[in-house]
Amino acid sequence: MPPSDPNDQNDLSLLGSAQSFVAVMEQVSRAAPLDRPVLVIGERGTGKELVAARLHYLSRRWDRPFVKMNCATLAETLLETELFGHEAGSFTGATKRHFGRFEIAHEGSLFLDELANASQRVQEKVLRVIEYGEFERVGGRETIRTNVRLIAATNLDLPSEASAGRFREDLLDRLAFDVITLPPLRARRDDILPLAEHFATRMSQELKRDLFPGFSLRAQAQLLEHPWPGNVRELKNVIERAVYRMDDVDEAIDSILFDPFQSPWRPTGKRFVETPAPPAGPAATAPAAANADCPPQLPADFRAEIERIEVQWLQTAMQQARFNQRKAAELLCLSYHQLRGYLRKYKLVGAGEDDES
Repeated sequence: MPPSDPNDQNDLSLLGSAQSFVAVMEQVSRAAPLDRPVLVIGERGTGKELVAARLHYLSRRWDRPFVKMNCATLAETLLETELFGHEAGSFTGATKRHFGRFEIAHEGSLFLDELANASQRVQEKVLRVIEYGEFERVGGRETIRTNVRLIAATNLDLPSEASAGRFREDLLDRLAFDVITLPPLRARRDDILPLAEHFATRMSQELKRDLFPGFSLRAQAQLLEHPWPGNVRELKNVIERAVYRMDDVDEAIDSILFDPFQSPWRPTGKRFVETPAPPAGPAATAPAAANADCPPQLPADFRAEIERIEVQWLQTAMQQARFNQRKAAELLCLSYHQLRGYLRKYKLVGAGEDDES
């Protein structure tokens, strides 16, 4: 079997044993040797580019160029010149000949991500390359011959786009020699924990740690219950963040933060999210910040009032958490280190407060 691209370390992310994932990988292996266009469809973060690379490196073209282009990142005119090149003087600023991706990928594979974002004009020129293997550079008259295997990807329903007139039906027909639809991570539940362990181990190695102590049962449950709208890419980010933020590198991760923007002071437009009141209960006391509807009595010492309110919130959270600082941090939507910083700031770390109880 031809080797994978040694420079593509992310190829290791194509791991899984879930039936839906294994079936797709088998389809990729069957389609790879064929010199035909392939369309890869999937939600964001499902690994469309990784599958495209696998199609290339398992093909007879594996030792030839594998060229990638995201069609959503450029305007129509720039996209056209990037794909097909241009001649010197073809437009203002074109001081020399520019070779496009179709020329660079000659005898190799060209991966066009988000092809549905390309204009009808660009789609027509792509169709001509697929059908006849030829094109002209922008501003040129010379017909260029190229031998490229095209792999296209999108997260849209292209048949619906074609029916609505937003995508050429004849191009869709040519691209759809085979269509590989990637399952979202929520349809690969059996792969969530192995992938999490894989990403955590790699992150631990990057941080020069001797080992990764694993995930607690609570953390595993959180990982399995999350819907993963960002799929494998989101999982990778969540796990790597959890590993580098570990308070004790010898203890299993016990809680997962899915939203890095989570904060009681998170701005929303021109307003800020109000600091949430602690849960009601027999041990709860009502800090002054909970009475936000009452206008402040002015004049007042602003800094002193803020400090007093913060101390009340901290004391209330610590009491409800029975002085378990990890639990108190969760009640206040803070990280453990943030809470420790506030406790040290106000000299609230003292006897009776057990970090790990």
